[in-house]
Amino acid sequence: MSGPWLFGTPRRLRRGVTLTLVFGTMLATGAAAGSLTDPASRRPGARIAAAPVADAGRPASRSSAAASGSAPAPGGSPARGASGADGRDGQARGADATGGDGPADDGLDSDHAPLDTGRIAQEIETGQVGPQAAQRLVSRSGDRWSSFYTAQEYAGLQQALDGRYVGVGLWVRRIDGGRIQVARVQGGSPAGRAGLRVGDVLAAIGGVRCAGLAVTEVVADLRGDNVPGSRVALAVQRAGRSWTVTVRRATLATEAVTVTRPADSPVIVTVDAFSAGVGRQVAAAVRNAPRGVLLDLRGNSGGLVTEAVAVASSFLDGGLVATYDVHGTQQALYAAPGGDTRVPLVVLVDGGTMSAAEMLAGALQDRGRAVVMGSRTFGKGSVQLPSPLPDGSVAELTVGHYRLPDGRTVDGRGIVPDVTVPDGQDPVADSREVFAGLGAPS
Repeated sequence: MSGPWLFGTPRRLRRGVTLTLVFGTMLATGAAAGSLTDPASRRPGARIAAAPVADAGRPASRSSAAASGSAPAPGGSPARGASGADGRDGQARGADATGGDGPADDGLDSDHAPLDTGRIAQEIETGQVGPQAAQRLVSRSGDRWSSFYTAQEYAGLQQALDGRYVGVGLWVRRIDGGRIQVARVQGGSPAGRAGLRVGDVLAAIGGVRCAGLAVTEVVADLRGDNVPGSRVALAVQRAGRSWTVTVRRATLATEAVTVTRPADSPVIVTVDAFSAGVGRQVAAAVRNAPRGVLLDLRGNSGGLVTEAVAVASSFLDGGLVATYDVHGTQQALYAAPGGDTRVPLVVLVDGGTMSAAEMLAGALQDRGRAVVMGSRTFGKGSVQLPSPLPDGSVAELTVGHYRLPDGRTVDGRGIVPDVTVPDGQDPVADSREVFAGLGAPS
């Protein structure tokens, strides 16, 4: 797989390094990966990962300081961990120490001041830091978006971005009190067959309490060792009732794009995450949309940057999508020419819209191509660069930030919609009035 990621797609840089714009945890419990759906062509891209998307991938090391995007965005709805970010299963383990590691100086002062993650990435690339030390540095970096993956975990993440994942079929998010709630259940998945529902609370996974854990950690526990058929016990709470159910993990297909064609209404294209092939699926879905397109990015945790750019290319005739920096060097992402610039377009977002999804929504907004509706997005605009280590493990470290076409940054701010939809109102229904204003036939 090549290309940078916005949660998503790795872009091979020098010496096989993958540029990612990590958004948090894209795969948390078992669903996202399956759907990476909390997923075009292979143009080089960057990975802007988002918060938990569901089992699909992105397991996080327990020693990692990454918050996994589980905190709700300011004024937002489902933040990748607050309301719509699915998490995919995945358990992280510490990598065995190999050459170059040791308890030597890890660059921390006595007060454990935040470390320069860009410097750490460069030291890993030049062989100055080995797996064990890298894991320790990531956990103490103070950067919520940096993560450490064993070789097996990273392989699972790449598998998820390619449209498959091993998990139980759940999307999870973090809610009040640090509790972990099921945001989505994949149809036909082990979790679905076991009777789990949206709104259920996961109290424990394999005996490990979930409350207070980062979504990435929950995802890691749900995914386990990425072995189909392995068992995992889930302690579930629903409406005052508690019980434990044991399910077997399975290899599930992601379901990133859902297309609905209501009679005499705009085509609704829901993209849950930017995994491989999403750009192509969206392009096919919007070829025949005379009444307009409602692009639903709510709860989209991000994914492959190349796929997000490919989706933008369906609606733009070339031009800038975003710029990003890596160690101070500026790069740019451009849409392909020939997109449909006339079909009425409305984009739905919320607090669970993260990373690559924010980049896409913001680019369409800045280019005057779409009306953005909903609530403020998550606000994840940092760029992570995966640095491979000799044993196959990977340290994913923040090395820069991306900016939208008008130069604004998303990190810590999110995207403010053109039309705010109050809590409790149906943005899909409200969009009809916006389409009427755009001149879409009704």
